Amino acid sequence: MNVDKLLAPRPSGSHTAVTPHTSPFGFRNQSRVLLSGQPGATAPRLASSEPHRSISRPEEPPSMAASSLKVLKYVLFFFNLLFWVCGCCILGFGIYLLILDTYGALIQQLPSLTLGNVLIIVGCVIMVLAFLGCMGAIKENKCLLMSFFVILLLILLAEVVLAILLFVYEKKVDDYVSTELKESFQRYHQDNATKNAWDAVQQKLQCCGVNNGTDWNGPRPDSCPKEIGVQGCYQLIKEWFQVNFLYIGIFIICVCVIQVLGMSFALTLYCQVEKTSNSMSL
Repeated sequence: MNVDKLLAPRPSGSHTAVTPHTSPFGFRNQSRVLLSGQPGATAPRLASSEPHRSISRPEEPPSMAASSLKVLKYVLFFFNLLFWVCGCCILGFGIYLLILDTYGALIQQLPSLTLGNVLIIVGCVIMVLAFLGCMGAIKENKCLLMSFFVILLLILLAEVVLAILLFVYEKKVDDYVSTELKESFQRYHQDNATKNAWDAVQQKLQCCGVNNGTDWNGPRPDSCPKEIGVQGCYQLIKEWFQVNFLYIGIFIICVCVIQVLGMSFALTLYCQVEKTSNSMSL
């Protein structure tokens, strides 16, 4: 480097500016840079040692989709919670009827097809299904929501198929039940379970036999009413269903509507959770 250039006087219209440089060891050095004598030229400011303050943006209000997702989640949760409580009640009533177990001996070929066993199965299915719906809704779990939807769909299809089969084979089912009940008369004096079942039915319903009192083919048991022309027990039950057919149909339709609403809520919540997870992953 030329020493004369270093010792030479600088022009009067020029000045120096200090610019920071960082050494490889992390220390800042200052070097002077000669600026041309232009009017208005200013030296750059030294880098401030204070940390930069980040400007916080105001939080955006929740979107309409998030609000609807939250509402739908809690609606589905409380819907299934009520459903679970109903399942517990049905299960308890089924266990109570199973403990009595009075009417299972009337149809010998299907001894397990009693009202108590049917209610226990229905109550267990409702409890498991409602548990899947509650946990899937509150946890926003797609697997549980889809399982809830599929099981509810299968139950709805099974109900429709069962209703169609009962409508198509109504006459055969009627004849089968009537024949099985008449055959149970032969076991009345040999089997105590059959005797207790018929006595309980005839005393509670105030009926005698299947269609009428002549079905016994001999002396009528003491549980039959003493009046002449008493209606048969099976005939009385069929007439009760015919009289209340409208109310039974309304009840079945309400159950199907509730199932369809539960499926709709579950599928909508599943789609919203899927959409939210996809937007967060982007």
